[in-house]
Order: sequence, then structure tokens, then C-alpha cells
Amino acid sequence: MRMKKLYIVAVIIAAMQLYSCQKLDIAPISKFTEANYWTSTDKAELVLNMAYNQMYNAGIMWRDEFLGDNMVHTYGTSDPNSIRRGEATAALNLFASEWKDAYGGIKTCLVFLANVDRIPGMPEELKNRMIDEIRFIRAYIYFRLVNYYGDIPFFTTEISLDDAYKVKRTPKSEVLSFIHSELDDIMNGGHLPKTENLVPDEKGRITIGAACAFQARAYLYENNYQKVKEYAGHLINEQDKYGMYQLFEYPAKKEESYFRLFTPEYEYNNEVILDITYVPDLKTWSNMSQMAPISKRAEISADNPTQELVDCYMTMNGLPVKGADKDPAYNENDPYVNRDPRLSATVVYDNYKWLNKDGSVDTIRTAIGTKTDDSYKSPVDRQTKTGYYVRKYYDWTMSSNNQSGLNIIMFRYADVLLMYAEACNELGKIAQQEWNATIRPIRERAGFKVAAALDYPAAKSQAELRDEIRNERRVELALEGLRWYDIKRWKTGQQVLNGAIHGFRFAGSAGATDGGYIRVNQYTFNNNRDYLWSVPLDQMDLNQNLKPNNPGY
Repeated sequence: MRMKKLYIVAVIIAAMQLYSCQKLDIAPISKFTEANYWTSTDKAELVLNMAYNQMYNAGIMWRDEFLGDNMVHTYGTSDPNSIRRGEATAALNLFASEWKDAYGGIKTCLVFLANVDRIPGMPEELKNRMIDEIRFIRAYIYFRLVNYYGDIPFFTTEISLDDAYKVKRTPKSEVLSFIHSELDDIMNGGHLPKTENLVPDEKGRITIGAACAFQARAYLYENNYQKVKEYAGHLINEQDKYGMYQLFEYPAKKEESYFRLFTPEYEYNNEVILDITYVPDLKTWSNMSQMAPISKRAEISADNPTQELVDCYMTMNGLPVKGADKDPAYNENDPYVNRDPRLSATVVYDNYKWLNKDGSVDTIRTAIGTKTDDSYKSPVDRQTKTGYYVRKYYDWTMSSNNQSGLNIIMFRYADVLLMYAEACNELGKIAQQEWNATIRPIRERAGFKVAAALDYPAAKSQAELRDEIRNERRVELALEGLRWYDIKRWKTGQQVLNGAIHGFRFAGSAGATDGGYIRVNQYTFNNNRDYLWSVPLDQMDLNQNLKPNNPGY
């Protein structure tokens, strides 16, 4: 179903937009409510595919990543950069476009649910499965909306245009309650398969394991750790029911496992619980054109990893590079040696050894004065502005115009282990058995071998372990679109998003002000405003019931 028909989706989306309401974007889609459309299972599958596309994509993932402190936009203007600089207003285009796109996705789901019964002769088992996939997608889009805007317009059946102008905001808690109820019902319904039961053409479709992982994440974002432990525990301890998942290991060279996890050759590996499918030449994304090294065909370096992210990676001695307990062997003037291998799998730095698909290795120089296409030159040139480029998710099979067909992972098993570890520690200091089932295997897969990294740190307090688990989550899941949501739920915005954002440290670098590190941006964070987005100004103009707006806008 998936691979063969995705190329048609763009046509359907264009048609759907043509027939959609141009105001609030939550009115019915007349074309797809016509009885003569719902005549075959194939047509239902096309609408389902469209809903998959509207649920999540590479653009959303990278956009969300720019909202945190792992990456910084360094060239020209962007709406996430405006938000982080404290300059956003209710008229910001991103607030309006996300609202419109999300409610367009909700509309697709509602039209499907209202019309799927019209299809003659559709097998009941297939129909029920597709309905549960649509319910999952609808729940996920509402989940996105409440995490951006808080209280939102909420409805589970199509509404009229007149009602769209009057609809009020439903409290976030009520929407989340609906999401939890839907996911439980989906998991108990018996219509979704386990991942190992998917046939090749079904790879990328929603499974019972995906519903369970989504439930764990939804509770995580509410800091409901008892429920997080319950649902993450299902995926760890009840794999006969929820699917067989484990940390991916590259068979040829275990130390490359983390790097290979994000390469085209190992899509749909046994760590992936749900990903968004891309197909070379048919359905692609092109964000790497402004994040990868210039020598690797990027057009410009506009979105760069930060020094703050790089500093989070331990040394191979299992010690941090900052703070009172920093590794005494760490050399700030030669900072990338003997570091957590996940750093090199994620970030490109000076003297980086770039592995090509054919096994050859190129050296990437980013330091000022090295005079390569990738060398830092100034804050206004097309090269990196932080001294770093992105490696993770680089598709070495993509076309010459940077069109990537690499899948984007929504949920993976390492995240489940990290959620479980965090929940255990928040419910009472994590125990050795729980540590050994979660943090230890993640670090072993990364390449650590020393006791300081692997063994349970019994002497540390619950608060110290909290910091360690949070940092582990940051480095393991870096550049996967999740950091901003962790900052939101931990309420650490004032600590990490208020002040200077830095690039590398090289003597003589233009703009180097803070201990020799380049200051590339200045963020401003308002605790009373910046954990939520504004309801779009044009929507409030059309519908006064959407007021009052979120505080601070």
C-alpha cells in the first residue's frame, strides 16, 4: 500500500487544499465527502496515506529541533529563531501555518471516519485496522496542537463552517484525556498488528507497539511517571503482545551501530517502533541542504549544532567535559578526541573523519584558517557559523539536489528505555536492576567499556541521577526533534534558553567573546510566555471565542 501510492498523495493534498475552507481551516472537505469518491478500498487507502503525511514529517522534526538549544539558526531569519530570541508575536507566520496544517490533518481524519463505511465490500478486518490507524493519527495531531498551544478547539466529528467561527478552546487536560482513552482503546481493540507481522509493503504503518510508545510519551509530557513506567514497561517486558524491539546493532562493526541506525541501508531495523516513510525520487525531504558540510553538497550552512550540545557528550572515560567532576584528561584545545562515539555520529567538527558510502574517508576541516569549503570564515558567510555541521540523518544515497529518501524516526526503543529510566528515578531513586536494563545497554551500544560509564552509580543522589539521565536522553536523542519538549516538561527554559548560544572555541575566531567561544546568538526566555505558542492572530480575528490568548502575547 505505502510505497506504491505515496507519489499520488501530493496530488490529493493539492485537491484537498483546493476544497478546504480558506479561513479557519476546520470546515469539511466537500470533494471527499461526495458519495461517488468512496467507492473502493484503494481510494480509502489514498486518504489514509494523506493522513500519515499530515501527522508528521521531516520538516516538523527539524523545525522542532530548532526550538531547543541543540541547534541554532545562524543565517537570515526564521520563525523558530524569532521565538527563541523573544521576538515572536501573535502574528508570527509559524503560529498560523502549524495551526492550519494541523487542523487540515484533523479534517482528513474526520472525513475518513465519516465516510469509510460507504465503501462496498470492504473487508471488516481491514476497515477496522485502517480506522484505528486514523484514530492514532488524529490523536497524534491533537497531541502536537496541545503541546504548542495549550487549550485548543477540539472536536471528533466534522463541524459546519458556522460552527467553526464559534468554536471555543477546550482545556488541554480534556484533550489529553481523550488521547489516552483513544490509545487504550486502540491497543485493546486487537486490530493493529505487531511490527514483526508487517509484510514488506506495510513497513512504516502504525502498530500496537507504536500506540503503546505514543501512550508512554503522552504521559511523559504530563510528568505522569507512574503511567510512563507502566506503558514503557509493556514494551520492555511484554514483547509477545506489543512487538519485538531491541537496540539495533550493526552486525559488521558493533561500534558503528548508532551511526548506522540513521542510514538508508538499515531503515525499519528492530529498534524502530514507528517512522515516517520517505521514498527516493517520489517522496523526499531536503533540509540537509542547509545543515550538512558545504563539501557534501549543502548549499548554505544556516542551521548548526551548538557548543552547548557538543559539551554534553562525555569522554570515553565516562566523565563529563564540564563541571567539578570533569575528566582531567580532557583537553579544551583538542576537544574531540576520546569522546562518546555518538558525538561523531551526530555532529561534524574540525578534523572530522567523514565516512563515505563506499568506505573511503574524507577529512572535514572547520577551523578558521584551514581554508577549505567547510572552514569557518565569519558570521555572515555561507559556511558554518558555529564550527559544526550535522551528520545525523545525512543520506549518502540522496540525489545531487539534496533530495533525501531517508525515513524519519518518530519512536524508537532507546527512547522507551530512557523514558522507563527517568520514570523509575522520579518515582524513587532508580535501582541498579533498572539502571542495568536501560542506561547501561544504551551506553554499551554507544561504545562505552569503562565502569565509570556503565556501572550503576550507587553513591549518587536521586537529583544527581536525574541530571545524568536527562543528559543521557539529550545525547542519545539529539537532533530527533524531542529536545524542546523535554525542556518544556522539565521547565528548564530559563536555564538553557536564556542567554548566549555558542559555537566552537578557536583563537582568533570572529565573534569569539565568551572564554574564546563564538557567541552566535542571544536567546531570551520568558517563563510566563514561552512554554506555549500564541493562538494565531488571524484566527482570533475570525473567532472571538478563541480569546483570551495565551499569556504574554
